[in-house]
Amino acid sequence: MTIPTATSESSPTAPPSPAGAGAPVVPAPRALGVGLISVGWMGRLHSRAYRAVPDHFPELGVAPRLVTAADPVAEARAQAEARLGYARSVADYRDVLADPEVDVVSICSPNFLHAEMAVAAAEGGKPFWIEKPMGRHAADSRRIADAVRAAGIVTAVGFNYRHAPAIAEMRRLVTTGAIGRVTNVRGAMLADYSSDPMAPLTWRFERDRAGSGVLGDLLSHGLDLAAHVVGPIASVSATAATVVTERPTVAPGVVDRSAPASGAPRAVENEDYAALMFRFESGALGVMDSSRVMRGPRAEYSLEVYGTTGSLRWDFQRLNELEVCVSDTAERGASAYGYTTVHMSPGHGEFHRFQPGGGTGMGFDDLKTVEAARFVESVLTGRQVAPSVEDGLTAARVVEAAEASVVDGCWHDVEPE
Repeated sequence: MTIPTATSESSPTAPPSPAGAGAPVVPAPRALGVGLISVGWMGRLHSRAYRAVPDHFPELGVAPRLVTAADPVAEARAQAEARLGYARSVADYRDVLADPEVDVVSICSPNFLHAEMAVAAAEGGKPFWIEKPMGRHAADSRRIADAVRAAGIVTAVGFNYRHAPAIAEMRRLVTTGAIGRVTNVRGAMLADYSSDPMAPLTWRFERDRAGSGVLGDLLSHGLDLAAHVVGPIASVSATAATVVTERPTVAPGVVDRSAPASGAPRAVENEDYAALMFRFESGALGVMDSSRVMRGPRAEYSLEVYGTTGSLRWDFQRLNELEVCVSDTAERGASAYGYTTVHMSPGHGEFHRFQPGGGTGMGFDDLKTVEAARFVESVLTGRQVAPSVEDGLTAARVVEAAEASVVDGCWHDVEPE
């Protein structure tokens, strides 16, 4: 297919017309050839999301076709064809980019391969959807962004939490002034996925291959959410710690990653925990911390926004709920405070595309389907609707300032491009 030239566009896909308002005109489906780089958990999730787009976003009139998947592991390539439905599989990602039937590419590889693959995709004129962190560090992200600007293509970055209906409603309430002037923000990205000190040392714990630890892996999500809801972050002060200082390595010859790690221990090279204070360009203040080794929280990814007349609270562990406190002094008096739990339902973000009514919730995979639809719409129209590499670079710049602050203990401005 012919890919339109990218232009900037912030508005999301319009929802289908409601019953009785006139049926929307649905164009004949347009084929869209999909290429995948790396057939891991996220690669499988991207594949399912593409397949779900026609069902949940029929007005896009697109028929994604899974064409070519790349992975150096033979078992993964076999899965790509037999389980996911790709027409063919290859060992070298360059064969995906060279395939004339591939219109768009998903990059789901480890962090240290992102820059090489994304730059190659951009230079080949292939719009791509890449997972975050976009690069190991801001330098990688700048390389990617420069290549995309030169190519003039649309992109998507995996900031999937933006697409939660509660976050869409939170942003609407902030933007319309429902909680007054925003004064401060609290956030947390707390997880336990690395809490076992005997879990093997993988690339995620190596600075050369992963870059930072929780700063890039988790806090980039939280900082993107804060900026998406409230506005740009101007400066940051941070501290960090490595809680589990060494981990066993996988014994030579062992390929089963579920097997106990029995190799010699090696040092963990990046942070397990980080805490940030930051200032928004608006003058509002923020605090946020993150851990990958915390016992108790499984995926406590939360955002709280406080204003002069109310506040809003959301936690990913209760994906389909938003706590709302709005002081309506004209109606109820200044003493009428307290939170109302609002259950997401049609009318909140893209909820209506997945469930007919509140109480039957959306899930994580649904957020990735919205993300896929934003990317596909960007490709079909040439308008940048999905979170882009520019958003990925913005998050990387905040992380870069935080890393500098960890070293010298000072506040650092988020440097403009």
